[in-house]
Amino acid sequence: MDSHEPEGYESVIHPTRSNALTRVLSVASQFSERKRGRVYDDSDEDGHKEAFENDWSLLPELRNRKDEAEKGRVKGRKLGVTWNNLTVKGIGAEAAFNENVASQYNFMNGVRDKKMPTPMKTIIDNSHGCVKPGEMLLVLGRPGAGCTTLLKMLANMRAGYAEVTGDVHWGTLDPKEAAQYRGQIIMNTEEEVFFPTLTVGETIDLATRMKVPFHLPSDMKNPEEYQKANRDFLLRSMAIQHTHDTKVGNEYVRGVSGGERKRVSIIEVLATSASVFCWDNSTRGLDASTALEYTKAVRAMTDTFGLSSIVTLYQAGNGIYNLFDKALVLDEGKQIYYGPLKQARPFMEDIGFQCVDGANVADFLTGVVVPSERKIREGFESSFPRTAEDIRAIYFNSPIKMDMEQEYDYPQSEEANSFTEDFRQSVAHDKHKSLPKKSPLTVSFITQVKAAITRQYQIIWGDKATFVIKQASTLAQALIAGSLFYNAPNNSAGLFVKSGALFLSLLFNALLAMSEVTDSFSGRPVLAKHKQFALYHPAAFCIAQICADIPVLVFQISHFSLVMYFMVGLRQEAGAFFTFWAFLFATTMAMTALFRFIGAAFPSFDAASKVSGFMISALIMYNGYMIRKPEMHPWFVWIYWIDPMAYGFESLMSNEFHDTPIPCVATNLVPNGPGYLDSAYQACAGVGGALPGATSVTGDQYLGSLSYSHSHLWRNFGILWAWWVLYVAGTIYFTNRWNASSGKSGFLVIPREKQLKNVKLLADEEAQATANAPIPTSSGHSSQGTVAPKDALVQNTSVFTWKNLTYTVKTPSGDRVLLDNVQGWVKPGQLGALMGSSGAGKTTLLDVLAQRKTDGTIKGSVQVDGRPLNVSFQRSAGYCEQLDVHEPLSTVREALEFSALLRQSRDTPEEEKLKYVDTIVDLLEMHDIENTLIGTTGAGLSVEQRKRLTIGVELVSKPSILIFLDEPTSGLDGQAAFNIVRFLRKLADVGQAILVTIHQPSAQLFSQFDTLLLLAKGGKTVYFGDIGDNASTLKEYFSRYDAPCPKEANPAEHMIDVVSGTLSQGKDWNEVWLNSPEHDQTAKELDNIISDAASKEPGTRDDGYEFAMPMWQQIKLVTKRMNVSIWRNTDYINNKNALHIGSALFNGFSFWMIGNSVGDLQLRLFTVFNFIFVAPGVIAQLQPLFIERRDIYEAREQKSKMYSWVSFTTALIVSELPYLCVCAVLYFVCWYYTVGFSTDSNKAGAVLFVMLFYEFIYTGIGQFVAAYAPNATFASLVNPLVLGTLVSFCGVLVPYAQINVFWRYWIYWLNPFNYLMGSLLTFTTYDEPVRCKDSEFAIFNPPSGQTCGQYLEGYMSGMGARTNLTNAAATADCRVCQYRTGADYLADLNLNDYYYGWRDAGIVVIFAISSYSLVFLLMKLRTKKSKTAE
Repeated sequence: MDSHEPEGYESVIHPTRSNALTRVLSVASQFSERKRGRVYDDSDEDGHKEAFENDWSLLPELRNRKDEAEKGRVKGRKLGVTWNNLTVKGIGAEAAFNENVASQYNFMNGVRDKKMPTPMKTIIDNSHGCVKPGEMLLVLGRPGAGCTTLLKMLANMRAGYAEVTGDVHWGTLDPKEAAQYRGQIIMNTEEEVFFPTLTVGETIDLATRMKVPFHLPSDMKNPEEYQKANRDFLLRSMAIQHTHDTKVGNEYVRGVSGGERKRVSIIEVLATSASVFCWDNSTRGLDASTALEYTKAVRAMTDTFGLSSIVTLYQAGNGIYNLFDKALVLDEGKQIYYGPLKQARPFMEDIGFQCVDGANVADFLTGVVVPSERKIREGFESSFPRTAEDIRAIYFNSPIKMDMEQEYDYPQSEEANSFTEDFRQSVAHDKHKSLPKKSPLTVSFITQVKAAITRQYQIIWGDKATFVIKQASTLAQALIAGSLFYNAPNNSAGLFVKSGALFLSLLFNALLAMSEVTDSFSGRPVLAKHKQFALYHPAAFCIAQICADIPVLVFQISHFSLVMYFMVGLRQEAGAFFTFWAFLFATTMAMTALFRFIGAAFPSFDAASKVSGFMISALIMYNGYMIRKPEMHPWFVWIYWIDPMAYGFESLMSNEFHDTPIPCVATNLVPNGPGYLDSAYQACAGVGGALPGATSVTGDQYLGSLSYSHSHLWRNFGILWAWWVLYVAGTIYFTNRWNASSGKSGFLVIPREKQLKNVKLLADEEAQATANAPIPTSSGHSSQGTVAPKDALVQNTSVFTWKNLTYTVKTPSGDRVLLDNVQGWVKPGQLGALMGSSGAGKTTLLDVLAQRKTDGTIKGSVQVDGRPLNVSFQRSAGYCEQLDVHEPLSTVREALEFSALLRQSRDTPEEEKLKYVDTIVDLLEMHDIENTLIGTTGAGLSVEQRKRLTIGVELVSKPSILIFLDEPTSGLDGQAAFNIVRFLRKLADVGQAILVTIHQPSAQLFSQFDTLLLLAKGGKTVYFGDIGDNASTLKEYFSRYDAPCPKEANPAEHMIDVVSGTLSQGKDWNEVWLNSPEHDQTAKELDNIISDAASKEPGTRDDGYEFAMPMWQQIKLVTKRMNVSIWRNTDYINNKNALHIGSALFNGFSFWMIGNSVGDLQLRLFTVFNFIFVAPGVIAQLQPLFIERRDIYEAREQKSKMYSWVSFTTALIVSELPYLCVCAVLYFVCWYYTVGFSTDSNKAGAVLFVMLFYEFIYTGIGQFVAAYAPNATFASLVNPLVLGTLVSFCGVLVPYAQINVFWRYWIYWLNPFNYLMGSLLTFTTYDEPVRCKDSEFAIFNPPSGQTCGQYLEGYMSGMGARTNLTNAAATADCRVCQYRTGADYLADLNLNDYYYGWRDAGIVVIFAISSYSLVFLLMKLRTKKSKTAE
């Protein structure tokens, strides 16, 4: 080994750097335990002891806390963790099949797959180690090596794995004993899971409040003071106290930056005051200096409190690496090294690998198993270990392994025993005395509930928009429904109207409660995380939700009731109003609890939404309004008894009609009209409960005919609350069983139809693991390290320049400058880096240059070859965004071909375009995955594969000007990052111009770039020009201005520190640049480049087209892709089909074989009306998919001018049509014949025709709402309002004649549902004869001496023209039936002739076309034009 130890072993502190760099800590030196496994010599350390101790402002406070704890005689909480022979297996192959709509019915596939044994994958293979109190272990491995799984085992999180064997001990505790201390053994996962609308302060408040010890330190007066002090200390420790009042945010809610959000998750974990911490890639998204500060903070806390910290990191710089005591290296679950950190590199070098000076040692250790990464020392070419297994074999026989094995009996040692005993006592000492002995929680249940209630209100307050939309739509619905049922009469004509108003009151509030299902899934990950941290019991969360519900629902029900009750003109008594309010409130509480219960009980949102959608239709149908209780079929009547809405509806009805006389009027009184005024010779017709010869009915008689009774009123109130208690108990039970998801992930997905093209991948499970090994290309040679021949790639000859570029956006506090006078250029063959600290405007500059901004003001010039940008620029330049946005159900090759076909010139033959795709597949080494689905990160391509695909999608378009890449290495491990940059270097070498933003690269990565544009905060230039060999030019520039770069430092990290970090020395580096000779030289050269390029022929010709392909070609290609995507989306299609079949059978069997009585006419109306309600469930499923597709289009494809919004909208509409046709047929077959409608094919065909077009209408409605909605939540809140209004005014709930004049003359005629109902009722009911049941006849005596026929002659030719006298010759007991045929009934519904059916059917077709036209219109309104420089 070299006599000089390279950077991997040197001190974190360097004499040449200012002490400020080490501001956050390393308490290291004064702890003797730490010195045992030192990375660097004691001499090195002691020299800087003072610097370490006195430099971190929070260190005295940290020590002070420790001293206070010791004063209160609290024992320490040191545990340590030891594991031996640890093996973890999971179920899962490297690849899984994705069935399509047809192949899922091929049972042979299923049989074949079942015959294959369930593959067990060994994730961790015989791991061992020991982390004592006060030690830090660094776990290294590439993605998929098993690092996260190892951390989960060490955090005692075993759920989701098939088999775990071996010993793990925390102190002396085994996994079972450790389970009751889960709040003391904590893991910080890679994902940040928060309520996005809470502020940082509110988020940390909850965590710290739940960990206030029962016995406070002596200097604290009360729990509030302790909690506040703890919170402020934690915020200061990560330097984010300034974000206290900022929302945490996520990808949709604006909040703190990504790096700050990562720090919030770190603080939340630290707040648990645990003893063992596992940190999974906790520096992702942090820049290098923040990552170093964080690691130092963990080092200080580990040393001060004797914690055990186990950390996995990607791209760890040497400054971070040096802070650890031990290292453990994994490759595919095999432990190839575990031992002292300072021996890791010598061990690998001794067996034949070479670590280049200045390289990241962590990357070197993980790279030894990757053929393309490792470098072999001279003399070891034939003897070095080739595989992980070989290295492990050498390690097993090494003295390091022998030394380490001595620690494995630590759990049996005296020290571990005494530490564990102290730990138990300390935890018990801090725990509230009211908690059970085995509870892992800290504070009392009351405190948990109080804190959870506070948080619940904070969530509501943080998301005020949703709350306001909900209340506004409730009020709007109350006003619309109130005016629809306005002043309902207190006679027989008002019976149907009033019951409709009561039904709608229950229905609307129940529909709003459905959003609980969605909320349940958005809050679930946070709850699972907090349960793991032992912050509070899930029951506290459920109770808090209920307590927060009550005031909100009281407010909602109150303003709804006040408007609805008095506009409809219900019973004008105070007692009756408050009874109405109480029952509406109780029913809404029960329905809210029911939907919350469904959300809690199901593992996936798909399953829960299916059940809730079906549940709401069953509860609506069986609440007693559509089918009266006596007419329910015995096989489904049990639904009535378990329906909370049924109890609510009965009570509201009896509250309204009890003790009320109801006179019969209009068609309900027979005979009626001029000359028929004597009530002795009249009777009620078609009114339930009316006695023969009676002209009025009492409310109680009417209720009796429905099997209702006023005596049930308060019994029902009790039953409603009993249901509520049952649902709440179920919710608590299921919530308690939620766990954070874990287990199988990270496998490839193969579409079933591409099965044969993936034979190699399926045969060789290891194919993916060696994704970076040399892969034979189609021509037989290895593509590793080679690039396609120069003539295969597009040669770029254009120069891209930007001059005096300023970008300003408007903010509430005035104009804000994001880019300030930036200039530069990229030439062919040049790889340019764009760098700066977080928030310097790197991505903004890239967006402005690539013309991706749709708002703000851009000043300055952006030119190609000295000429302004032309219309085809956006598709001639490639732009790889930071987020890899792709259609998840396309295969890799399909995505590449789609881009090539749409973006290469229209003059290029198709064969040539597809041939070019092969070239790029070769170049990107993607043969093994070209026929697999892109999928999601859990099931589909890995992060690095997605990144390569993003680059590929841009390359196949043959970008003729340059390629922009935004952060192509973030989230990747060191090797993957190097692969990507090395690949870009190859492209530049064959003449491509490339500009890349990059987040603090390692020294090797940085050396690949030619030029650098360095920005400071506010988008100000600090440097532009060549980097030089080994960064010599750059180093020379900075050393000239008193900021020399130390020999062993990474120049990329050094200059960021200089410009914006700890070494800035208070200088304005933008001012320094503007006054430097380099700046003047740059300005001159830029002018020369522009004038020189402008005088020559342009390197690229503009064809004058905005899009490469003509519109018809675009539509064909985009529609083909959408069709394939839906064909593979079996969940979506199966849900759609299941919803139709389920609803149709339920509707059909509930209205089984409808008869011909008067009451049956209403059942005919309602069975048709029920068909409308297939829409909400399908729309709820369709909109998220539409919005997801729209986001992909807007994020990438629209901006790169791939295809027009017209093609996009057409494709989305056309791809749904075949499935909608199938759905209509399925519904028709399951329903039409079951209810006993006419078998005449003319009528059956007409009904099917109308049903088909209704499918198109509601899909159009769902799509046009989604087209303009900002997100799926907004769309789901708009749906009930749109559908509710259409349903209310279609003439069912209130017949045409009784609709308020204001609505009757416009909304009724503009309502597609009106024509839908009209045409379906005409075809199913018009010619049907009506035969009254005995109870439906109006029975009365004629005046003496007259037969019934004589007495009723005038009536039958006037008002009673549509009635049917069945015994004209009788002289007593005249029997008059309200209708003769269905046509007479339909006349009341404003359907006066059979041709109305076809008229309405035609109008339904027009509405289908117009609803799709609205999708185009709203998509057009949403599409914004990109900004150009002024």
